[in-house]
Amino acid sequence: MAMWLRVCEAGDVPAGEVRGFRVALLSFPIMVAHVGGQFLASSSICPHEDVSLLGGDLHGQVLTCPGHGYEFDLESGRCAHDAGLRLRRFPVQEAGGAIYVEIDLHRDAR
Repeated sequence: MAMWLRVCEAGDVPAGEVRGFRVALLSFPIMVAHVGGQFLASSSICPHEDVSLLGGDLHGQVLTCPGHGYEFDLESGRCAHDAGLRLRRFPVQEAGGAIYVEIDLHRDAR
Protein backbone atom coordinates (compact mmCIF):
# COMPACT_ATOMS: atom_id res chain seq x y z
CA MET A 1 0.00 0.00 0.00
CA ALA A 2 1.53 3.30 -1.11
CA MET A 3 0.97 6.56 0.74
CA TRP A 4 2.36 10.09 0.88
CA LEU A 5 4.00 11.18 4.14
CA ARG A 6 4.90 14.73 5.13
CA VAL A 7 8.64 15.04 5.73
CA CYS A 8 9.30 18.75 6.29
CA GLU A 9 8.61 22.28 5.15
CA ALA A 10 10.23 23.23 1.83
CA GLY A 11 12.06 26.05 3.61
CA ASP A 12 13.74 23.53 5.93
CA VAL A 13 16.05 22.49 3.07
CA PRO A 14 17.89 25.48 1.55
CA ALA A 15 19.00 25.29 -2.10
CA GLY A 16 22.26 23.38 -2.49
CA GLU A 17 21.90 21.55 0.82
CA VAL A 18 20.74 18.22 2.20
CA ARG A 19 18.95 17.56 5.50
CA GLY A 20 17.78 14.47 7.39
CA PHE A 21 14.33 13.95 8.91
CA ARG A 22 12.59 11.27 10.97
CA VAL A 23 9.30 10.19 9.42
CA ALA A 24 6.50 8.21 11.06
CA LEU A 25 6.34 4.54 9.98
CA LEU A 26 9.98 4.42 8.79
CA SER A 27 12.83 2.90 10.78
CA PHE A 28 15.44 5.09 9.07
CA PRO A 29 15.75 8.84 8.51
CA ILE A 30 14.76 10.32 5.15
CA MET A 31 17.28 12.61 3.50
CA VAL A 32 15.98 15.53 1.42
CA ALA A 33 18.26 17.45 -0.94
CA HIS A 34 17.38 20.70 -2.72
CA VAL A 35 19.45 20.67 -5.90
CA GLY A 36 18.95 22.00 -9.41
CA GLY A 37 15.65 23.59 -8.42
CA GLN A 38 14.13 20.29 -7.31
CA PHE A 39 13.77 18.30 -4.11
CA LEU A 40 15.15 14.75 -4.05
CA ALA A 41 14.50 12.23 -1.28
CA SER A 42 16.30 9.05 -0.31
CA SER A 43 17.27 6.93 2.62
CA SER A 44 20.03 8.56 4.64
CA ILE A 45 21.73 5.18 5.14
CA CYS A 46 24.60 4.23 2.82
CA PRO A 47 23.89 0.88 1.10
CA HIS A 48 27.63 0.11 1.15
CA GLU A 49 28.29 -0.07 4.91
CA ASP A 50 25.05 1.10 6.57
CA VAL A 51 26.55 4.36 7.82
CA SER A 52 24.75 7.70 7.81
CA LEU A 53 25.13 9.76 4.65
CA LEU A 54 24.24 12.91 6.57
CA GLY A 55 27.26 15.14 6.87
CA GLY A 56 28.61 13.94 3.53
CA ASP A 57 29.82 16.45 0.93
CA LEU A 58 27.22 17.52 -1.63
CA HIS A 59 28.47 18.67 -5.05
CA GLY A 60 25.57 19.35 -7.39
CA GLN A 61 23.40 16.26 -7.02
CA VAL A 62 26.27 13.96 -6.02
CA LEU A 63 26.65 13.14 -2.33
CA THR A 64 29.88 11.64 -0.98
CA CYS A 65 29.48 9.19 1.90
CA PRO A 66 31.45 10.42 4.92
CA GLY A 67 32.23 6.80 5.88
CA HIS A 68 34.13 5.45 2.88
CA GLY A 69 33.94 8.14 0.20
CA TYR A 70 31.47 6.37 -2.07
CA GLU A 71 29.62 8.85 -4.31
CA PHE A 72 25.89 8.65 -4.99
CA ASP A 73 23.86 10.51 -7.59
CA LEU A 74 20.82 11.60 -5.60
CA GLU A 75 18.56 11.72 -8.65
CA SER A 76 19.30 8.25 -10.02
CA GLY A 77 20.54 6.59 -6.83
CA ARG A 78 23.56 5.19 -8.70
CA CYS A 79 26.87 4.70 -6.97
CA ALA A 80 29.94 5.87 -8.89
CA HIS A 81 32.15 3.22 -7.24
CA ASP A 82 29.97 0.10 -7.38
CA ALA A 83 27.32 -0.42 -10.08
CA GLY A 84 25.61 -2.96 -7.80
CA LEU A 85 24.82 -0.38 -5.14
CA ARG A 86 21.75 1.86 -5.32
CA LEU A 87 20.55 4.44 -2.89
CA ARG A 88 16.92 3.86 -1.90
CA ARG A 89 15.01 6.83 -3.36
CA PHE A 90 11.47 8.09 -2.92
CA PRO A 91 9.12 10.08 -5.16
CA VAL A 92 8.76 13.67 -3.89
CA GLN A 93 5.88 16.10 -4.07
CA GLU A 94 5.84 19.71 -2.89
CA ALA A 95 2.40 20.93 -1.84
CA GLY A 96 1.32 23.84 0.31
CA GLY A 97 4.93 24.65 1.17
CA ALA A 98 5.59 21.15 2.52
CA ILE A 99 7.64 18.22 1.17
CA TYR A 100 5.99 14.80 0.96
CA VAL A 101 7.51 11.45 0.02
CA GLU A 102 5.68 8.42 -1.29
CA ILE A 103 6.38 5.20 0.53
CA ASP A 104 5.12 1.68 0.02
CA LEU A 105 4.35 0.27 3.47
CA HIS A 106 5.11 -3.29 2.36
CA ARG A 107 8.49 -2.38 0.87
CA ASP A 108 9.77 0.72 2.68
CA ALA A 109 8.55 0.58 6.28
CA ARG A 110 11.47 -1.38 7.68
